[in-house]
Amino acid sequence: MPRNAKRISRMKDNPCATVESAEGTYAQLIKARVHEWAAGEPVEDGGIDNGPMPYELLLSALGACTSITLEMYAARKGWPLEKVHVTLEHSKEEREGENGGKPVDMIDRVVRLEGPLDDEQRAKLIEIAEKCPVHRTLTNQININTLLG
Repeated sequence: MPRNAKRISRMKDNPCATVESAEGTYAQLIKARVHEWAAGEPVEDGGIDNGPMPYELLLSALGACTSITLEMYAARKGWPLEKVHVTLEHSKEEREGENGGKPVDMIDRVVRLEGPLDDEQRAKLIEIAEKCPVHRTLTNQININTLLG
């Protein structure tokens, strides 16, 4: 971290995860708090398909955060939100004159809300989806510091 930088976090503890190689080609073991799960690559990409691919994990983080954020907001407002469905897809698009000629990463997110919500409540919840913490992280400037351990 640069000397003039100050690390700020609103969370009680900064989220942390560890990932290590596991048994099998491209197989990974992920740990966060008391949870463990797998990641990897599908057979057609040379892996053993032992878990979601990294982009699927990224999409699931955004989807989970979106759903949780909407549930929390609706609960605070006392709105009759019964269930949230979030479907996400990652793609790359070539856009002339953008991103220095490199493809632009795109995430399409479709949010389906169940419950007797009125149109105004549905519109507000879609607005709130854009404010979930993972969405904000992905659309903000991100610096990744890679250190040899």
